[in-house]
Amino acid sequence: MTTIAQACAEVLREHDPLAKVRRARAVARAWRRGVLDHAFDIAMPDAPGRPDRPELLPPNRMPKRGRGGSEKGRIALLHALAHIEFAAIDLAFDAAGRFGAQFPRTFVDDWISVGADEAMHFAVLHRRLRTLGSGYGELPAHAGLWEAAEETAHDAMARLAVVPMVLEARGLDVTPETVARFRAGGDEASARILHRIYTDEIRHVGFGAKWFGYLAAGQDIDPAEQWRTLVRRHFRGVVKPPFNDSARATAGLTRDFYAPLADMEPEQAQADRL
Repeated sequence: MTTIAQACAEVLREHDPLAKVRRARAVARAWRRGVLDHAFDIAMPDAPGRPDRPELLPPNRMPKRGRGGSEKGRIALLHALAHIEFAAIDLAFDAAGRFGAQFPRTFVDDWISVGADEAMHFAVLHRRLRTLGSGYGELPAHAGLWEAAEETAHDAMARLAVVPMVLEARGLDVTPETVARFRAGGDEASARILHRIYTDEIRHVGFGAKWFGYLAAGQDIDPAEQWRTLVRRHFRGVVKPPFNDSARATAGLTRDFYAPLADMEPEQAQADRL
């Protein structure tokens, strides 16, 4: 590997979860040391490597996992979060390798650092699952996470709108309550892990908002209005409350972006995508 694009592609192609973590960390270190050229000489894979386990199911076939009140429920929730973090490694390195040529070098700095964070998040969640007698791959997981990357592979602005500014921003909304439930259940170790992930996600959403604003300024368009247009077009879900307005604002994602979408009925949001 001599270029950042080659290095990102290697992370994406790796199928073994712990090997992907090691490779992601190694690429992040190499990038920080200046070993890799800021060059984009190869295309990113159409799909990342995946392990044989977990079994991937459509979201509507996923078993109910409850709210984490029991140890079994907490294990199911931690496993779901580990799967999200595993996919997030690929999303971050794909963003750097696929779109880096369109931005200043600091764009790559940001998304490689996000990829390293996601690798750390996955590793600590997997380790916690092992402590609880489980592990990543022991339960089914939903198959839809990479769909956001496929839907936005052609458009950096759409990718930023959907992945950090919708999907990761949702984590800001739901994680504090999850932390509180884990603490109420006596699982302080898991609660501390989730709080660390939450604080990192504020920074990740902030990178999305920053680079989305950079593109909007370059095109002289209103960022909030353009964000809503792209979310209606490319996000298959619904942007819905409750919102953690404080954390979102800290990340630069203010209510003028998402509040108008939250007021829409699901049928209207679907009509806008057609």
